[in-house]
Amino acid sequence: MTTQRTSGRRKQAAAAVAAVAALLTTAACGGGGGDENGGSKTGAAGFDAANNKVAQADLATKGGELKFAGAQDADSWDTTRGYYGFMWNFARYYSRQLVTSATQPGAKGAELTPDLATDMAKVSDDGKTYTYTLRDGITWEDGKPITSKDIKYGIERVWAQDVLSGGPVYLKDVLDPKGEYKGPYKDKAADKLGLKAIDTPDDKTIVFHLPEANADFEEILALVSASPVRQDMDTKSKYGLHPFSSGPYKFASYNPGKDLTLVRNTEWKQASDPVRKAYPDKISIKFFSNANDLDARLIAGDYDLDINQTGLSPQGRTTALQEHKANLDNPVSGYIRYAVFPQSVKPFDNIHCRKAVIYGADHVSLQTARGGPVAGGDIGTNMLPPTVPGSEGQKYDPYELNGANKSGNAAKAKEELKACGQPNGFKTTIAVRNNKPVEVATAESLQASLKKVGITVDIDQYDGSQTSGIIGSPSNVKKKGYGIIIMGWGADFGSVQGFGLPLWDGKYILESGNNNFALIDDKKINGMFDTYVKTQDDAGKLQIAKDINHAVMDGGYYLPFVFEKFVNWRGNRLANVYTSDAFSGMYDFVNLGLKSSK
Repeated sequence: MTTQRTSGRRKQAAAAVAAVAALLTTAACGGGGGDENGGSKTGAAGFDAANNKVAQADLATKGGELKFAGAQDADSWDTTRGYYGFMWNFARYYSRQLVTSATQPGAKGAELTPDLATDMAKVSDDGKTYTYTLRDGITWEDGKPITSKDIKYGIERVWAQDVLSGGPVYLKDVLDPKGEYKGPYKDKAADKLGLKAIDTPDDKTIVFHLPEANADFEEILALVSASPVRQDMDTKSKYGLHPFSSGPYKFASYNPGKDLTLVRNTEWKQASDPVRKAYPDKISIKFFSNANDLDARLIAGDYDLDINQTGLSPQGRTTALQEHKANLDNPVSGYIRYAVFPQSVKPFDNIHCRKAVIYGADHVSLQTARGGPVAGGDIGTNMLPPTVPGSEGQKYDPYELNGANKSGNAAKAKEELKACGQPNGFKTTIAVRNNKPVEVATAESLQASLKKVGITVDIDQYDGSQTSGIIGSPSNVKKKGYGIIIMGWGADFGSVQGFGLPLWDGKYILESGNNNFALIDDKKINGMFDTYVKTQDDAGKLQIAKDINHAVMDGGYYLPFVFEKFVNWRGNRLANVYTSDAFSGMYDFVNLGLKSSK
């Protein structure tokens, strides 16, 4: 998922849990009143009380308004188009899938559970056929039944990339690798359900026929992009302004970049939904243009939690660690934060110019800009986060970013500049989102260290809510001369396919909503992904994951900053709150409640 996104959606390594435990003594130095965990004087549960465990579980009550706040609106609230992790998390309020992430803390949350389906798939034909039966009583917000055809149509929308760009396209790649289907808007079938890979023999049965087996297919069906969409309610590119609900809540109002309000869907039936408890009567989001204002309002108790779930900004974090430690959790995230070099922008078509930036950067300064070891994370040494199977963590450090070159290596950078024909350096532009102070600080850190080796950079801050059309458009990136893009990524699901396919496979270079910013189209890397999806044994998959990561690092396409950690705010009113590996250490939103509805 993208930078705001989910991240490592699935199984997080035990090492990550151990790392969080090790943080307890470090982060606890921030102080705070009450007991040794930060105390309960504030009414909060205590430091790390919801980190991989449930806090205030027995205090959730029906009713009240759950108040989110954020500095960043979703890329889209359309289930087909949304790609930010917090959007996938929040979308479970108004959308359902055949299967979804379990509502359990930590690693158990990364497991799948039936949702619209009565059970997990019946798999046959050597892993190429998946059959599901739908539950009784599942309805849309107008009371009409959700059918297998609605699920098929919702999935078909993924093919309409010319109209609905931005979301994950795994379904398209797995079910129609030759690209034969043209999507529902160009479908010549009378019912617009012409995708041959999905059968709907009756309203309660749906069958998927994969051309080739893919061991991660059920994980892909758990993504929000596999949500049902009813054809007569599909407003195409405008659907994200008012999605039609299949969940316990429905859209009441939405003003992009300002606010969003959900109210109860009175047609939803608890008996039809084993996943959602639907505690609040109302759920609202208020968007702030200034992250410091947002943090101040969270700390003041005006809002319950930050929807973006990427941690407090420096000013708010300092105050919270000193005065409100009991309201904080410090999870290991499945994200990596990085700079990436589009090959379409000269001189980054030359590997040596890319490596000059990698060596010229001060990695300690970048870590500090991100928030330091606790709030920012460990120095990133490669592009596969510790939460993804096959990761070697900091042990794999081909550029010695956590070793000899930790604070930058000017001599090595100048060698690379000479090798790329730019001995006196060059000029370029860093693209960074304008509403994330920590990202701007990272850009400024990189700007300062590169200046020392003769690389002059301008910083262009763009509207973070317009990511898919600004940095997600390769033609715009080239036109603007964005030689360095600052971004972040977490796995859509817990495998090298779920993490790296949209970033590194040539098939995933898109005209809009692109995430392969480096424009990597390497036959070796593409071939390794092709082999991975057909590999059944775990040892083989782990080795391929390592090999892909090594090939990406060998190409010098990325400058990793940190394997990220968060310091997240948990409001005093919240109940049944816990972090989940399914959403990269975010709080699982779907069953949050309030201690009192008053």
